[in-house]
Amino acid sequence: MHVEKLLTASDLIREFKFDNPDPTTAIEAARPLPLWRKIWEIDAVRKLFLLAVMALVWQLYAIKLGNTLVLPSFTVTVQAFFNALKSGELIARSAVTLKVLSMGYIGGVTAAAVLSIFAIGSRLGSDLLDTLTSMFNVLPAIALLPLALLWFGLGTPSILFVLIYAVLWPMALNTLAGFSSISPTLKLVGRNYGLGGLRYVFLILIPAAFPSIVTGLKVSWAFAWRTLIAAELVFGVSSGSGGLGWFIYERKNQLETADVFAGLFTVIVIGILFENVVFRPLERNTVYRWGMRS
Repeated sequence: MHVEKLLTASDLIREFKFDNPDPTTAIEAARPLPLWRKIWEIDAVRKLFLLAVMALVWQLYAIKLGNTLVLPSFTVTVQAFFNALKSGELIARSAVTLKVLSMGYIGGVTAAAVLSIFAIGSRLGSDLLDTLTSMFNVLPAIALLPLALLWFGLGTPSILFVLIYAVLWPMALNTLAGFSSISPTLKLVGRNYGLGGLRYVFLILIPAAFPSIVTGLKVSWAFAWRTLIAAELVFGVSSGSGGLGWFIYERKNQLETADVFAGLFTVIVIGILFENVVFRPLERNTVYRWGMRS
């Protein structure tokens, strides 16, 4: 009798019992989750738990190895990281890297947007982009560094050249793939509304292809980071100061392995911050909000 009253009182259980005739199972489904389970359902908590496990494994293995020159412990690396932050050197190096990275990233994304719009506007443009990506997408950006040094000299222009090259092709490929996957029906709707030119691109094509565009932005961001750090490791100093790559290279020469890991740790932290502060909110307010991803 008590079970029947509970089944009648709860809308959730009434819906559940259509699929499962067992009232006991329905009651279990309607009970609130315990506190630990609610906490575990938070994405940030699970990710922090995984990071803590990896840090613990790192710490235990470093202690067992007993050689800080080869592998400093996690606590020693964190201490070196905060010491470099306190001295201001790591902040200054990060600022130099982020400044150059932002210029190259924006330049590459802009060039990719221009090429993609030209490609969807004409068959010749599509053939041109397809040919260029087939030729240059397989060529690593860092391989062009010697030519960049000959053309632009030692400094920021050379780094910007290889950065734009690294960002351009994955961004253009993902954008063109997104445009190509748009439903013909949706394109006809835009044409029936009298849209054409840039209005057609910005009101129909870009929103419909936005999941692929966001993916291209994320992939290009990762490519830009790898290329910049590699370029700074090669010749590092630009505009009178070096970035994070040069910081890592200097500390390697000085056999300060903990500081090398601190520089790598800084790159990881900046990447996580951008993922959660820039890309995740962008996806949440666009593709997820529009129902294009679940």
